[in-house]
Amino acid sequence: MKNKLRISAIFLVLFGLVGCDKGFDEMNVNPIALTSVEPSYQLNSAIINTAPGYGNLSYETTIVKQMITPFSGQGSAANFNQDNRGVAAGNWNTLYQTNVKELTDVIAKTKDLPARSNLYNMARIWKAYTFMLLTDTYGDVPYNEAGKNYLEGISTPAYDSQESIYTSILTELETASAGLDAAKTRVTTDVLYDGDIVKWKRFGYSLLLRAGMRLSKINPTKAAEAVGKAVTGGLMQSNADNAIIRHNASFANPVGSQLNGGQSAFFYLAADFVTHLKNANDPRLAAIAVRYVGAASGAQQIESRANRTPAVQIGAPQGFDNTTIGPEVTANGLASLWDFSQLDRTRVAGLNAPSFLVTYAQTQLLLAEAAFRNWTTGTSGTFYSNGIRAHMQQFASYGTSTAIADAAINTFVSANPLTAGKELEEINTQYWVATFLVGPESWANFRRSGFPNLTPNPYPGKDLKTEPFIRRLTYTDAELNVNKTNVQAAIARQGADIMDTRVWWDKK
Repeated sequence: MKNKLRISAIFLVLFGLVGCDKGFDEMNVNPIALTSVEPSYQLNSAIINTAPGYGNLSYETTIVKQMITPFSGQGSAANFNQDNRGVAAGNWNTLYQTNVKELTDVIAKTKDLPARSNLYNMARIWKAYTFMLLTDTYGDVPYNEAGKNYLEGISTPAYDSQESIYTSILTELETASAGLDAAKTRVTTDVLYDGDIVKWKRFGYSLLLRAGMRLSKINPTKAAEAVGKAVTGGLMQSNADNAIIRHNASFANPVGSQLNGGQSAFFYLAADFVTHLKNANDPRLAAIAVRYVGAASGAQQIESRANRTPAVQIGAPQGFDNTTIGPEVTANGLASLWDFSQLDRTRVAGLNAPSFLVTYAQTQLLLAEAAFRNWTTGTSGTFYSNGIRAHMQQFASYGTSTAIADAAINTFVSANPLTAGKELEEINTQYWVATFLVGPESWANFRRSGFPNLTPNPYPGKDLKTEPFIRRLTYTDAELNVNKTNVQAAIARQGADIMDTRVWWDKK
């Protein structure tokens, strides 16, 4: 009797399962989970993620002596010429691990849809820009097989040579920019230009100019060819064309987040940068700097001590840590190291301050060099003055308290024409100023051009072996573990995985 009851019970359960099979799949699907993502939102995510952040402060802006921190610890990096792979991985983790995947997916979704051709070409342009940042930072990186784990199951992509990557970048920027068409569907959700195809074209061709100029030493012929195509295509015409990420409460400026949070008393303007602006009577210093006069600690860096007058600004020297900088503090007549000038975190480094990526000012200065090299028509001195003027006018975007008066701009530009015999030095020194806080570009152009003339960081505990300045950042520990075979192949081709190794275009 018990067996009959047990069999009956089993039958009823089985019957119930069969009866419930209808709709079983639907019941086990999360009704609010995303099954697909609108590709324009993926592009926006990649754009926003490109804003320079913490690594920009710890490496690039410090390498080119715009910023410095004398404090050691987990964040020790370019301030002591040390290879901190956790910090050096910043660009990799953001750009390669996130942006490349998003952009590869957008391109795959839109390449065969004529109605979405503008989105397709915008994603191609941003992907080319992303890979410029990556390869300029690390050298050889995965390119052809990158971001294809989901699409093609490639989990350990091969690394491509920087030379081949740049060849592809130049082609992508040229063809994608040409492929944009204002007569076709507008991408109204675009966070960069609100779908304005004219501005996107100018952005793409200005990037082509930048990429072409990167080859000025390694392949001048190809550089000149790229410059010609960029100029013919149409470059940025004014600051209205600037590629800017506008920040708000939902996505604060990453540099501002660091300097308005726990890092507020850690980072200072470097002595070389402040001294250059002071000696030139450059009105940009008043927009950038603040000194909390007499501060004896980070807690005393308060508004009542704030002095933004250019004459009182004193940049912090490199080569010291917080235990050895004392004599420099005394020599400068300061109360403590906390008395050095800082980037004003209430203005240029505010939480809502915009992030500038590619600008009209930078483009004009690159044209100044291209004209000097006879790679384009126009007057080098005019492009040079236009670049300085545009960058000074750019400060109005931070707010009225940083806007530079037209009279001050006119006075500076008139007093600082391009000097015959010093063209390359002066153009690229102004590019250094015009890319302030755009660390990856400041560093790349410094390596390419050799200007400004900076003295190496003399800190004694450096990891550099043969070079006076950091030439590249090292591969991540994760890549060395997970993708070891391909990383080792790249190292064998490129050179040792150290900060001294020069990337392909960084020719002596």
